[in-house]
Amino acid sequence: MDTNPDPVYSRNVVEFVAVANEFCKYAEHASELKGDEMLRIMQRILPLMYLKASLLPQLDPFFEDGNEKFVTEDDWKAINDLLKEKFGTANDYLEVFDEKINDSEGPVLSSISEDMADIYQDMKDFLLLYQTGTGEVMNDAVWECRMNFENFWGQKLLNSMRAIHKFIYSGEEIGKVEKKSGEDDENRNTDNWFITRRQKDLRGDIK
Repeated sequence: MDTNPDPVYSRNVVEFVAVANEFCKYAEHASELKGDEMLRIMQRILPLMYLKASLLPQLDPFFEDGNEKFVTEDDWKAINDLLKEKFGTANDYLEVFDEKINDSEGPVLSSISEDMADIYQDMKDFLLLYQTGTGEVMNDAVWECRMNFENFWGQKLLNSMRAIHKFIYSGEEIGKVEKKSGEDDENRNTDNWFITRRQKDLRGDIK
C-alpha cells in the first residue's frame, strides 16, 4: 500500500519507471545482442510495460506550454536503424490497426523497429523529465506518458507484440536484408522476407 501522498512517487509510477528504463537500456545497447535475443527480450518487457502503463495515475498537467523534448530526429533514426538491422527479415509485418488503413485497400506494412523507436522516444523523454526531481515536471511527465500510451504508443506496443510472437513461434530464423547498390528502401527486393512469405500464404500463392 502506498504511503506517499504524492502520486508521482506512487508504487505504480516507480514500477513503470523501472520497466521504461530497462526498455531504453536494451534499445540503446541492441548492438551488443543478436536479433533473436533482442526479440525475446522485447517479448518479455513489452507486456510488462503495457501493464504498468495502464496503471499510471490520471493526473492534470501543471504547465500549458508542453513538456521539454530531448530525443532528436537523429536519435530516433539511430535506434530505428540499429533495430532494423538486428531484426532483419523479422522486422516488417502486416498491420490492420493503423490510421493509414483508411486510405488503403487492406493491411499496411509496418515495422517493429519503427514501433520500438517511437516508443523509445516517448520513454526516454519521460525518464529524463521524471529524473529532474521537480514535482511539477514529474507530474506532467506522468500525465503526458499516460496520454500518449492511451492514444499513441500503447497500440504500437501491442502491434509489435503480435508480430514478435508470430515470428518467434514460426520456426523461422532471422535473415539479413541485403540492399543492392543504388536500390532504395521502396524498391528493394523483399521476396524472401518472412512477412512477404506470410503475405503469399494468405493469398494462397504458396501451396
